[in-house]
Amino acid sequence: MTGPALRCAQCAISLHSDMTTLACPECARPLEVDYPGHDYGSAVSPMPATRQYLDATTLGEGNTPIVSLPSIGSQLGLESLGAKLEYINPTGSFKDRGTAVVLAMALQQGVSEVVEDSSGNAGASVSAYAGRAGMEAHIFAPSSAPQAKLRQIVAYGAQVHSIPGPREATTAAAVDYATEHSLVYASHVLSPYFVEGTKLFAYEVFRQTAGHLPQDIIMPVGNGSLLLGALKGFTELKRGGHIAEIPRLHAVQARNVMPIAAAYWGLDGTPPTAGTVAGGIAVGTPARLEEIVAAIKTTGGTATAVEENDILTWRDTLAQTEGVYAEPTSAAAFAGLARLAEKGIIQPDASVLVPITGFGLKDTG
Repeated sequence: MTGPALRCAQCAISLHSDMTTLACPECARPLEVDYPGHDYGSAVSPMPATRQYLDATTLGEGNTPIVSLPSIGSQLGLESLGAKLEYINPTGSFKDRGTAVVLAMALQQGVSEVVEDSSGNAGASVSAYAGRAGMEAHIFAPSSAPQAKLRQIVAYGAQVHSIPGPREATTAAAVDYATEHSLVYASHVLSPYFVEGTKLFAYEVFRQTAGHLPQDIIMPVGNGSLLLGALKGFTELKRGGHIAEIPRLHAVQARNVMPIAAAYWGLDGTPPTAGTVAGGIAVGTPARLEEIVAAIKTTGGTATAVEENDILTWRDTLAQTEGVYAEPTSAAAFAGLARLAEKGIIQPDASVLVPITGFGLKDTG
């Protein structure tokens, strides 16, 4: 097996591994990490080429537990409902999975300074892992970002650039800064290495369930990095003959910011956006929109959008009945699950899993 390469799924172009290449030079689509010559059927080896570099950056991310939610399962009429507690990751969110790989590869390629834009969780994650790797980090965050998340970013020693206006303005400012100062834009949205880290979610679910995968996985989705990573991981497991079917992947958005749900349902035009308590999925123009919608449809999943009051109600219900304190973004997934169960899209006898992507103390809504 050779080392990792970058590949465009659309054009089948293969490129050398490079931190500065974030899109296909032919079609401008995001790239994916490829392992030429790797036999996925030989062993369950999710990260054969990049794992050798993780010793320098790892903070013990991953291996988060799956816990049963009997009270909520009964409330929704579901026989089997579990939650994967992604907030147990080192900085309190699933983002650590992707960041560990991105910065491991950056360190291996001699990068000493990175730029990232984030509403909070990804910024905190990049800041922590940059500190671990001895890198300088510039985090561009919306001025409306939760103060708890901004304090966490500052605590890790990163330089925070507060940007007013919509979320897209923060991204534009980060890209401009990286270009102007010739720095690596370590984007959790565009970097193929980030998805390479989040795909480990799928491998863990496979291992923790002894191969008896949930039939349905419901995720809060903004930029789609966890959903896309999960699909890649499950696809590799299927390619290697380890599983027969990929779970249905369902995306939940806030009704105030629902570009993915709108695209999935074929609604005309770009839906207007408003404020939402689910800041982690407040993404009006996802860079991987087409890829996310295709991923949902490929697995037979669906997309739905939920109301603000339902998000907050489910946040409180999770804490009070199951002892799980989720940030509003994660609670949105349960509001979506309730809708899908009510509509019969999620069957009562299905095994269901919901990742709790971020801890409640990071964003009180």
